[in-house]
Formats: sequence, structure tokens, C-alpha cells
Amino acid sequence: MTFKHSIKTALGGLHSNTSRSILTILGIVIGITAIMLVLSLGAGAQNLILSQIQGMGSKTIVTVPGRQPSGPSDFANVFLDSLKERDLQSIRNKANVPFAEDVMPVVFGSVRLSYQNETYQSTVLGGGSAESNNVMSDIFDIYPEQGSFFTASDVLSKASVAVIGDKIREKLFGDIDPIGKKVRVKDKTFQVIGVLGRKGQVSFFNFDDMILVPYTTAGQYLLGRKYFDRIIVSAVSEETIRTTVNDIEMTLRANHGITDPEKDDFFVETQADLADRLKTITTALTLFLSGVAGISLFVGGVGIMNIMLVSVTERTREIGLRKAVGATNSDILTQFLFEAVLLTSLGGLIGITLGSSLSFIISFIISKFALASWSFSFPYLGAGLGLLVSAFVGLVFGLYPARKASQKAPIDALRYE
Repeated sequence: MTFKHSIKTALGGLHSNTSRSILTILGIVIGITAIMLVLSLGAGAQNLILSQIQGMGSKTIVTVPGRQPSGPSDFANVFLDSLKERDLQSIRNKANVPFAEDVMPVVFGSVRLSYQNETYQSTVLGGGSAESNNVMSDIFDIYPEQGSFFTASDVLSKASVAVIGDKIREKLFGDIDPIGKKVRVKDKTFQVIGVLGRKGQVSFFNFDDMILVPYTTAGQYLLGRKYFDRIIVSAVSEETIRTTVNDIEMTLRANHGITDPEKDDFFVETQADLADRLKTITTALTLFLSGVAGISLFVGGVGIMNIMLVSVTERTREIGLRKAVGATNSDILTQFLFEAVLLTSLGGLIGITLGSSLSFIISFIISKFALASWSFSFPYLGAGLGLLVSAFVGLVFGLYPARKASQKAPIDALRYE
């Protein structure tokens, strides 16, 4: 029997049992659909996170208080107040960190804003520099659409001035021009001097939904802190990033009396480091969820084997007739094996189509109503592997029923009622 004839015979067998064929591939369809959905949405999330991180610029270096967690037990050994004013001044000192172009401390926390009868829960971000007027624009690539940023003198004087995100402007002021208006932040009054244009997420900061004030003001009057949540440094060039990281680490260890790097009470990350770490996390999560979804493929494979065993029993006379007119054991084996592989491959194709369609719809909804920068991503490698895995499932779980069919004696098969 030729290869072409084997496929034709297998297709004929599937067509004569359409309802059973549909039920047989259901598990495969569900499994591949789930895998495609996870891979596509996982790729979309990864692309979104990477684009947000890159929004801070490739030369940006972030120093974070606390030990870099490498496992669940590390979260009990953090030092959230380890970055102080002395550390900031030491990093600014060119003798310690010569390739630091901009240095900015950051503090942040949740606050309630109010204007007249309107209130809004938001996040305050204290930043700026006592040495530069443009440090926030340079580091975060954000610019006021109206008004201006606070200045170095505002930072030094702990001025009660604020720049608000576009979402806050919309919630508190509506159509009113907010420039010059007074808003209450906790128990303190701030004058709005600027409004940011729509920016969205940059790294872990959503500037559309934030109020920006001088870090000196935020630390003393709003958050009651004498330490920083981050110290952000911009290196003079990409070539000096690694040197700058080493200089920051050596400076902070000297300040904190640390001789063993394993006992650091801070960690320093470049944007590339952060991107790699988050990429590893999202990839591991995607693989885990794909593995969970892949369990349905195994269940589907068992279902295919059981249903094909029933099919072999019901088609015993057909097998006997085919053998009586010259079909060999190999022909029968090939026919039933092809049926199993064609079934699972068809299920894989349906699953790929269905999973991609669902992912496209979900991505459209997310980009329309939640995250404008979210984009649909089709996992070509995942689709190809999904189809191969589907065919492999059919080959593995279809082999036993196919062998059982091929070993039936023609005389006994013809006598079967």
C-alpha cells in the first residue's frame, strides 16, 4: 500500500466516524488552545515589561535598599532603610563615582489627594535634585505638557509644589486648568505647577497616576522618612555602566562598613540586569503554566487510545475484509496509526487557531481598556512545537490500538458479530 493510499484510507475511516472523531480530539484541542493562550499572553506581557523598563534609558542604574532576594527566606533579611543622605552625597562625589552623570534619590508611597469636593487615592513620588533642574526629565524622559517641573531651589527649600499626572488632572480638575491651583496631599497644601502629558508606565512607575514633588518635601512632610526607596544614577555612557555599578557598590560598602559582598544591605541593577531578571521570571512562569496546560494533552492522548481501542473492536469485520482482499498487518497498522496522527494533528491545528484567536481578542481588550502599550504576539515557535507535539501524541497513544488492529486474524475478524 502506498503512502498516499494509506492517508486516503485513514481519512475515509475518520469521515465515516465524524462524531466520534470530534469527541476524540477535544482534549487535544483544549490542551493546545491553553498552551497557545499562555505562550501568546506571556510573550505580550514580557514585551510590555521590557518596553517599560527601556523607557528609563539603557544608561540608568538603580540602587535598591535591602538584600537582593534569591529565595523566599531572603525576604526576612531586608534592610529597607539602608540608603541614607550620606550615601546620596557619597555617590554624587565624583571622586567616588566619576562616571555618574545624574544622581537622583526617590521616595514613594500611597497618599490621598483632594481638591474642593473631589478626592483621589494616588501615589506620591518624591524626586528631583538639589544640583540640577532637569534630572527628572533626563532620567525618566517625562516632560510637563503644562507648566514646569520643580527646580533645584525647590528641592533645597522643601517647597510645597507638585507636578501631577494626566489621570489625576482628569479626576480632580476635569476641564478646569489646574496650574496654580492648590491641592491637599494628606494634611499639607501643594500648589500645582505642572501637568504631565500621557506617558503611561515607565519601569515600575505609572506617571499618569502619580503626583511628583521634591524628595525633600515628600520625605519630611508626607512620608516621614529619612531614607530613600531608590537612588537612581545615569551613567555618562553605556561603556561606563559596569564601572559605575562597581564604583557605587564599593562606595556603599565603605559607608556601611561591609567587607563581604554577601552581606550587602543593598543591590545595584542596570536596566539590562532588570530586564534579564524579569525575562527569566516571565519565561519560567510561562513554561510552568504551559506544563500545566500540557497535562490536558496527556489526558487527551489517553482518551484517543481508549476511543481507538473501541473503534478497533467495532471495525473488526472491516479489518477482516481488508485482510481477506490482501491487506497486510503493516497496512492495517499504518491505517490506524495515520488515523490517530491525523486526528491529533487536526486537533492541534484547531487549538492553534482557537488559542491565537482568543489571545488576539484578549490582547485587544487589554490594549483598549487597560494598557494601551500591550500588543498581540503570535508565538510561531510555540505553534510549530504544538503541532509537532499533537502529532507525537497521536503516534504514541495510537500505536497500541493500531498494533492490536493489525494482529487480528482475518478469519476470526470476519466471524465477529
